[in-house]
Amino acid sequence: MPRSARSFADDVRARTDAQLATLLAARPDLTRPAPGDLTSLAARAATRGSVQRSLDLLPADRLRVLEAVIVADADTAPTLLGATKRAVQDACRALWDQALLWRSPEGYRPVRAVSEILSSPARLGPPTRELGVPDRSEEAPATYETLSAAGKAAIDRMLWRHPRASFDGTSAADVLEELVTADLLVRTDDGAIMTRETGLALRGGRLYRDGITPPTPPTGSLPAHDADADAATAAIDLLWRVDSLLRQWEQAPPRVLRSGGLSVRDHRAAATALEADLPLAAFVIEVAYAARLLDSDGDFEPRWLPTHAYDDWVDISPAERWAVLAAAWLDSTRAASLAGSSNTQGTVNVLSAEVGWPMMRRRRHDVLSILAATDGSSAVPTEYVDAMLHWQRPLRLPDGAPTHADDVLREAAWLGVTGRGVLSTPGRALLSGGEAAAAMRDAMPAPVDHLLLQADLTAVAPGPLTDELQSLMQVAADVESRGGATVFRFTDKSIRRALDAGRSAGELIEQLTTASPTPVPQPLEYLIYDVARRHGQTRVGTAACYLRNDDTATLDAMTSDRNLSALQLRWIAPTVVVSPAHPTTVLEMLRQHGYSPVAEGQDGHVVHVGSDRPRAATPRVSAPPRLESVTDEVIQQVIAHARRGESAAADRSSNGSGPRIPSTDPTVTLAMLQDAAADQAAVWIGYTDPGGILHRTQFRPQYADGGRVTGLVGNGSQTRTFSIHRITGVAPA
Repeated sequence: MPRSARSFADDVRARTDAQLATLLAARPDLTRPAPGDLTSLAARAATRGSVQRSLDLLPADRLRVLEAVIVADADTAPTLLGATKRAVQDACRALWDQALLWRSPEGYRPVRAVSEILSSPARLGPPTRELGVPDRSEEAPATYETLSAAGKAAIDRMLWRHPRASFDGTSAADVLEELVTADLLVRTDDGAIMTRETGLALRGGRLYRDGITPPTPPTGSLPAHDADADAATAAIDLLWRVDSLLRQWEQAPPRVLRSGGLSVRDHRAAATALEADLPLAAFVIEVAYAARLLDSDGDFEPRWLPTHAYDDWVDISPAERWAVLAAAWLDSTRAASLAGSSNTQGTVNVLSAEVGWPMMRRRRHDVLSILAATDGSSAVPTEYVDAMLHWQRPLRLPDGAPTHADDVLREAAWLGVTGRGVLSTPGRALLSGGEAAAAMRDAMPAPVDHLLLQADLTAVAPGPLTDELQSLMQVAADVESRGGATVFRFTDKSIRRALDAGRSAGELIEQLTTASPTPVPQPLEYLIYDVARRHGQTRVGTAACYLRNDDTATLDAMTSDRNLSALQLRWIAPTVVVSPAHPTTVLEMLRQHGYSPVAEGQDGHVVHVGSDRPRAATPRVSAPPRLESVTDEVIQQVIAHARRGESAAADRSSNGSGPRIPSTDPTVTLAMLQDAAADQAAVWIGYTDPGGILHRTQFRPQYADGGRVTGLVGNGSQTRTFSIHRITGVAPA
C-alpha cells in the first residue's frame, strides 16, 4: 500500500524508483522532455493534457472505479459498482501507479484534472452543494412512484443517459413543473438538471447496470488449420484480383477525376472485370494503392496506372506479395468502406482524398488485438468485437458511437488476415511484427505446374498455378470461374492477346503441351492456328502511318468501316492504305474493332508495340507516425536525472529563505497555480523582474487565466498579477 501524503506532489516525490518506473512506462509522455526534478514530474503529470491522454487509454473497469472515487471514495466504490473489494483495490492501485489517483491521509483522491475532465462521472449530475439546493435524495424513489406516466418516462430517459434535459412545448412544460415540484429535478436556464444524489438514489445506489465485468468472449472448437486454409484461399483470391486489376488498367488506364479519385463508372467496370461487388472492388483498388502498386501518372490528363513497384511485386513469391499487401493495409489511414458513401460534397469516390480516415489504422490494430486475445477456438462475432472496443476505449468510443468493427473484419477476411472468423496464423504474425510471409507460405497450398485441357476450349487449374504458368494463362485465356479450381476459357480474343504479346502459335502450342498431361485438344489447336493465320496480315508502319495487307478485301472492309472513319484511311496502292493518325492509335482502334494488325519497322519486320509498358512513378511515402514506447534504459535515465535535480534544488533552498523552487516550464507552472487557486493554498514562486533579476516570494493565487495569474503576495496585504512567462518555478508552501 502506498504511503499517504499531504499533496499530489508529495505523493510523487515519495515514490520509489520502481514505482516511478511504472508511472513513466504507463505515461511515456512524461519523459519528453525529461523533467528537471520530481516536483516538475508531479506538476506535468497533473496537467490536463497529460491526464486526458492517460484517461483516453483507460479500459471501462478502471474508468468506472475512478468515477466511483470521484462520486464517493474508494471504500464506497465496491457498493456503487457491485464489485468485490479486492477488484476495486486492485484497480485503485493501478490508477495510483498511473498517477491518476494519489494517496492522502483520508484515502485515495483523484488528481484535480481528473475531476475536471470527468465532470459528469457515470453520467450523473453535479452534487447538491454545487447547485445550492437541499438534498432530498432519500425521498426520491418513493416520489418517483407517485409521478404521472409522462413524468416517469422523462426520468427514465434521463436516468442512465444524461443528467440534463430541455423541455419544449406546453405538455413538456407541465412535466417539467411536476418534476421540479417533486424535487427530482432542478430548474436551469435551458431546462432542468438531476442532482448527483437524486440520480444515484433512483439508480438504486449503482453507478452502472453491469458493474466492472467485461464482455464474455466466445467459446467453441475450431481447428487452427481450418482457419489458415480459409485465409490462404482468400489470400490467393486477392492476389489474383489485384494482379488482374493492374493488368487491365495497364492496357486501358482510367482517367483521374478533376477532384481526384476514380469515377463511379470506372469503379463499376472494375467490379465487373474482377467478378466482385462494389465494396470488394473498392477494397482491391485501395489496397493496391496503399501498397504503392498503383498511382496517377501525373500527365496533363492524368490516368491511373501501375507503378514501377508493381513490376518488382510480380517477381516475388505469392506469400511475399501477400505480405506486402497485408502490411500496407494494416498501416494505411484510408478506409475503403467509405467509398460510395455520401458526404457534403456528394458521393465519396474510390482513391479520392475523402476515403482517408486517420483513425482507421488504430482501429485495425485494436480489432486484431481483440481477436488475438481470444483463444481462437470459435469464430468471433462482430457484436463481441464491437462491445470490446467500447469497453477498451470508453471515452473515445462512448455507447452508440460507430466502431467500424464490421468493416475491419470484412476487410481482414478478404485479405486472409482472418479465416472462418478467427485470426489466422499469418494474421497473428502480421500483428506481432513476425514473419508474416513465412506463415502464409506454410498456409498456402503448393502451386501446381499442370492444366487439364478440355475439348470445349476450357482448361482447369486444380489449384494455384506456378508463376510461369499463371503468367501464360493470364495472357492466353480468360477466367470463367474460380473456386477450389479455376476454369479458364480460350477465345479468339485471348489467343490474339497472346500473339500480340509476342508469342507465336508454335510457342503457345508447345507451352500448353508441356503444361498438360494429355495432348492439346484438336479444337484448341485449330483455334490457335486459325487466329495465328489471320494475325498480322495487316501491317502498320511509321511512314505517315501506312497499312498493308495482301488481302485487299480486309483493307476494303477497313476503309468502309464507319467506326474507323476517324483514322481517315485512304488507298495509295492495291494493297496499301495510309492514315494521318499515329501508328499506336491505328493499332489500338483496329484491335478494338476486331481486326488483328501488328506493327512493323522500316525493314518490314514485326515490332511488338507496347513492350514498353506505361507506368506511373512509385510514390515516396513516409512511414506512418508511431509513438514508440520508452525503453527501460530511458526510464532509468529520466529517474536519475529527476533525482539529481531534486537534490540540487534541496541544496539551493538550504541557502535561502523558503523551500526550494524547481524550474518548471510554463504549462506546468500554470497547472500548479490553478491547483493552488482551486485549493486556496499558498505557494512559493520564483520570478524575474523587468530588469531580469530573479526574485522569490510567497504567493496565494486567486485565479489564473489568459497567460496571467493574480493573487496575494507576502502576508496577503498586496495583490499582484504575474505573467506566466516571467515565473521561473513554483513550489508548495
